[in-house]
Amino acid sequence: MSPTTQQPTQGGGGSADYPNCAAVRAAGAAPIHAGEPGYSLKLDRDGDGVACE
Repeated sequence: MSPTTQQPTQGGGGSADYPNCAAVRAAGAAPIHAGEPGYSLKLDRDGDGVACE
């Protein structure tokens, strides 16, 4: 067995993909925490792990 390496990703965990925080809010999904569906670094302006706060 060979070890696996995890690649860094742009965000979190899920299938939701929002173009901006207005779309997140319109969907009633704000705020989104890192690891939740729809989280993305592009939506997390201050990099604290909470998007569209």
